[in-house]
Amino acid sequence: MNNQTLARPYARAAFELASEAGRTDAWLKLLSEGAALVQVREVAELIGNPRLTRASKIQTLSDLFGADVDEAFRNFLVALGDNDRLELLPTIHEQFGTLKLESERAVDVEVETAYELSAEQLKNLAASLSKRLDRTVTPQQVVNPALIGGLVIRAGDVVIDGSVRGKLSQLAEALKS
Repeated sequence: MNNQTLARPYARAAFELASEAGRTDAWLKLLSEGAALVQVREVAELIGNPRLTRASKIQTLSDLFGADVDEAFRNFLVALGDNDRLELLPTIHEQFGTLKLESERAVDVEVETAYELSAEQLKNLAASLSKRLDRTVTPQQVVNPALIGGLVIRAGDVVIDGSVRGKLSQLAEALKS
């Protein structure tokens, strides 16, 4: 099984717990910290060490969080540790964030452009995309001069390629066939 499949039930359970408590923002932050922690080489070696008990791994990771962690999140860490799934925290964080955005009917959109857009252009584009996608759109601009002109929009599974490079590629394919 891959990490995405293994992490999915944990992410859903975490999201349900956090939603019921009204703490989705806090849990997203904690999961982000946990994801960063388990990617630190020393921590990764610790949670992967077969000579250490699960309880000691959980306790050490829990101690690294400090006093910011509520009991529900500690229990979540215990469930992960008891099932040897602490290394899934980065994937759980990613999936939790996706579930949070879906529940808020929001989406992060990558707008790749050849040149930097003005704040007004970005605002107008976000408004148009919000209407088309029926979600609140948060655009993240990426400048890529290789596009020549136009833009490429990535919103989850949806990709809209309105770049000159994309149009030239389509034209080249049409000429080949």
